[in-house]
Amino acid sequence: MIEVKELISASLNEAKCALDEFLADPETVANIEKAGNIMTECLAKGGKILSCGNGGSLCDATHFAEELTGRYRGNRRPYPAMSINDPAYITCTANDFSYDEIYARSVEAFGKEGDVLLAITTSGTSKNVVKAVEQAKKMGVKVVGLTAKGDTPLKRLSDVCVCAPRTAHSDRIQEIHIKVIHILIQSIENNLGY
Repeated sequence: MIEVKELISASLNEAKCALDEFLADPETVANIEKAGNIMTECLAKGGKILSCGNGGSLCDATHFAEELTGRYRGNRRPYPAMSINDPAYITCTANDFSYDEIYARSVEAFGKEGDVLLAITTSGTSKNVVKAVEQAKKMGVKVVGLTAKGDTPLKRLSDVCVCAPRTAHSDRIQEIHIKVIHILIQSIENNLGY
């Protein structure tokens, strides 16, 4: 067991190293900008943004949607966004079909050409998220992926993929993801205005 002060310092330094590595990647800013522009164009043309993920990534997907429909840093009109997070729907679909189908069926039900799916998975391989992306691509729904570095199904299928450094634990990846989510919201608000 280590001293609590050492644990805190080590944890903060680990997070800083992950963020520094993320910032040093020349693709980071370009991909976040491209993702924000895809989302802005969707909303400007009357589309909506769907989002999905598992566990903490679902919490991030939900946070993204509620910031768009509610408010972020200032009052403005709500933007149409929906996280696929209804527990009754999820358990019904998982029971009647399979857990792998929970997001794909919702994308099929609510998505339309010109919409955007924000697909979040720290591994880039979560079957239910990948199936949702595959369904989105069939329908002309653009995909913004949020994952970690590596050659993953999510990265290959996304229109644009923002990749955090791959770290030993998913919490560091998720910390980068929430920063990206907040920047995407700022970008949308900046591009569309209040």
